[in-house]
Amino acid sequence: MKTGVQQIMLGTLTKSEEVTIKILKNIKAMGYDGIELNGFMIRPSSMMVRALTKFAGMPTGNGGKFDWLKMTQEADLEIISIHEDLNGIKNNPENIIAECKKFNTNNIVITGMYRFDYTDPKSMTDLCQDLNSCGKYLKEEGITLMYHNHNVDFLKVQGTDESALEFIINNTDPNYLHFEFDSYWACECGVNVPAMMEKIGKRMNLYHINDRGSRMTGPAMTPIIKSDAMELGTGNMDLKTMVDIAQKNEVEAIVLETHKNWIDNNPLKSIDLSGKYLHNLLNKGHL
Repeated sequence: MKTGVQQIMLGTLTKSEEVTIKILKNIKAMGYDGIELNGFMIRPSSMMVRALTKFAGMPTGNGGKFDWLKMTQEADLEIISIHEDLNGIKNNPENIIAECKKFNTNNIVITGMYRFDYTDPKSMTDLCQDLNSCGKYLKEEGITLMYHNHNVDFLKVQGTDESALEFIINNTDPNYLHFEFDSYWACECGVNVPAMMEKIGKRMNLYHINDRGSRMTGPAMTPIIKSDAMELGTGNMDLKTMVDIAQKNEVEAIVLETHKNWIDNNPLKSIDLSGKYLHNLLNKGHL
């Protein structure tokens, strides 16, 4: 099983191509096989997109001006997948196909919908139809379409006992839609994560991993403290069970992603610490 890093973790570091290449080579030296790119970070994006991602705690940095193909090749990192939005796939599928060929990847991931009602049955039914249609089109070109969950996907769809993610699983064609499951957001919503991973089964092609806990030390003012993202193995999630299920499901790659709360406020330190835990968990070792 391959391991990789989500490009969003590097947004605050990508000051220039020269600096970014050094960072990518460092990630390779940490034992990671690849990187997962975002369409809005590998080409110039609008001010609105940059504002929305920054508001969500995911600053994009200056990477949209860089040659990511050249940089990743120089660092010997493969492209695990590219995150794109559904409307972009619907409106310009040939551009997405060309992008996949350029970066030598067969995986496109949809990262969720903006200004979308995940509780509305009609909206969800239409979404599933679009996912099937786009997935079928891409499959004919040898590309796998995946859906990536966040916490909004665990809202209940009105008139059903299903969460939005369960609705998508149950109402899309397994031949045309697969999943990049994110266990952090499921855990944050109180979902039985192992059970959800079992439900997705072999449709789970990629796995987004993170840990959840608190860095607080010393006496607590009250019995309730705030939890947040943590480096792998430093929080409270049962990551071993989750990784075991991912391996059983024959997941292609595990991708690390955190947006903030990095140790010493340093994403590279966070990537390194998580990598040591993850590679040992996978019995891959760490140089």
